[in-house]
Amino acid sequence: MTQRSQETVVGRITSVFGVKGWLKVYSYTDPREGILDYRDWTLVLDGKRMPMKLVDGRRQGQGIVVRLKGIDDREQARTYSGADILVPTEALPDLPEGEYYWHQLEGLAVETVDGEPYGYVHHLMETGANDVLVVRPDAGSIDQRERLIPWLPDQVVREVDLGSGRLTVDWDPEF
Repeated sequence: MTQRSQETVVGRITSVFGVKGWLKVYSYTDPREGILDYRDWTLVLDGKRMPMKLVDGRRQGQGIVVRLKGIDDREQARTYSGADILVPTEALPDLPEGEYYWHQLEGLAVETVDGEPYGYVHHLMETGANDVLVVRPDAGSIDQRERLIPWLPDQVVREVDLGSGRLTVDWDPEF
């Protein structure tokens, strides 16, 4: 029995582009064009998974436009609007020591440097100044508050231990 590889969301199809089946894509990669490095995509829309092949793509203004195999007209392309774009995590390039993909941080238990449990990383947000961890409480949390903790390694985020599934922060419980 083979196990499905772990996947991560790298973007979203937002709308159609032109009349020949091209699609506008909002890329979560950095740089934005990095999404074009992945040829095998899985689109997920309304719980339905659709394997797709990227045929062509380019920067168009502030966004990205792509052409997927088998999508040749505007009406057919429109049916994919809103789909999340997933790729296998093993296709992602290795990062330097101390850098992490968001999907690696999501789900980690969060505790203070004093060992007080805040909950877990539900997701991250990009704010411009720095990324922010959205930490939601769980049964063992010190309280039931959702916290927004800035992703500032060495200042606020003191340790990330992927092996034990823990992230340690220097963050006042009152914030």
